[in-house]
Amino acid sequence: MPSMPSSGANAQWQRRSLASVWHPCTQMQRAAQVPPLPIARAQGPWLYDQEGRRYFDAISSWWVNLFGHADPAIAAAIKQQLDELPHVMLAGCTHAPAIELAERLSALTGGELGHAFYASDGASAVEIALKMSVHYWRNHGQPDKRRFVCLRQSYHGETLGALSVTDVPIFRQAYAPLLQDVLWAASPDARQAPAGPEGQAAAEVAAEAAAADLHALLAQHHREVAAVIVEPLVQCAAGMAMHHPHYLRRARSLCDQFGVHLIADEIAVGCGRTGRFLASEHAGIWPDFLCLSKGITGGFLPLSLVLCRDEVYRAFLSEDVAWGFLHSHSYTGNALACRAALAVLDRFAQADVLTRNDIEAERLDAALAPLMRHPVVEHPRRCGMIWAFDVRADAVGSRFAETFHHIGRRHELLIRPIGRTVYLMPPYLLDEALSRWLAQALTATLTETLHHRDADRAHPPAFA
Repeated sequence: MPSMPSSGANAQWQRRSLASVWHPCTQMQRAAQVPPLPIARAQGPWLYDQEGRRYFDAISSWWVNLFGHADPAIAAAIKQQLDELPHVMLAGCTHAPAIELAERLSALTGGELGHAFYASDGASAVEIALKMSVHYWRNHGQPDKRRFVCLRQSYHGETLGALSVTDVPIFRQAYAPLLQDVLWAASPDARQAPAGPEGQAAAEVAAEAAAADLHALLAQHHREVAAVIVEPLVQCAAGMAMHHPHYLRRARSLCDQFGVHLIADEIAVGCGRTGRFLASEHAGIWPDFLCLSKGITGGFLPLSLVLCRDEVYRAFLSEDVAWGFLHSHSYTGNALACRAALAVLDRFAQADVLTRNDIEAERLDAALAPLMRHPVVEHPRRCGMIWAFDVRADAVGSRFAETFHHIGRRHELLIRPIGRTVYLMPPYLLDEALSRWLAQALTATLTETLHHRDADRAHPPAFA
């Protein structure tokens, strides 16, 4: 693996960063050998380092960038808002961008989810949904309903409440004494289907098996359960584990049957990633709480929100202040971020984004087809604008994700596998030529990485 160069603009910024910045999801001891990539500017799907080299942002900068970097329309909306109202607190005040965004998102659910509560990041949205659910039951005279059911392989964030409902051991282990006691249900991951049927049939078999496990769990524990939390269609941090919409329909039905809430964490899969604006639409259901973040501002500004049913909202109405939802962030409903999100919704409304994505996704499927037949590739899969495949366990080295990431840079790719899962979640800017180039660069990166599989026997980092 590369070590930090001794000279050049990139090296200077790398040294300064390592001397002052604590990077996320990074073992900083290792960062001295594999330093961060210093990005100077970005345009469209491309990132440019301090020395002018370019990198295709194959993962949309942790899944946030929908329409390319420095998108002119979103930037213009932010600049206009900047001159009018950058921010005002949302406690006791309100403003047009927050109101309009809540109205338009509710309309996208057919009014089923009538109110929006704002925050700044995905984990905060999850915390809000968890707290709202427990508080709802308390206000309804059922304070014992305060546990959560989560799925194996789930990831919902790294604040303490969100981490409690996350099933990624490396994130949980150090903080286990601080975490809530939750109930674990089987993942509907289609890769776990028994031998026999293939494709959609196999995925539905796996979904029904997981739903049966959820049924048994709720039958035993529903009196103490506040909510079930799921990532609709794709458990992203688990290695893009995809499941059939049948599971969501069954989860909705079971939550209704046993009187518990359903929380849909659409932080990564919302905003068109699965082929619909909201992943829950594939199943024809609405949750009680829906969490959004990441792509909602097109990769410009931090914003998250929870959409909830009016029944939930009404449960907090009282002359008693203690019945209210007393949760806040200083930048809740920031006007600049809300205006960016409105520009994102404008793009979906005006440019037929989802139809175009369907066409471009099929083109990339065709370009990737030879790679998906590579002998080390297993479980090739796609959901909307998310592609993934696993590399056979006997074909990867101990630092596969790190090695793939750094070799990818040499092929103009910014890409970060999760364990031995390679995935693409690119901006919505593909065309036929770019799809062919991307498939070639990905194939070259895999080929070169396989030649380095025995380079390092230390524990592999779990990139995302």
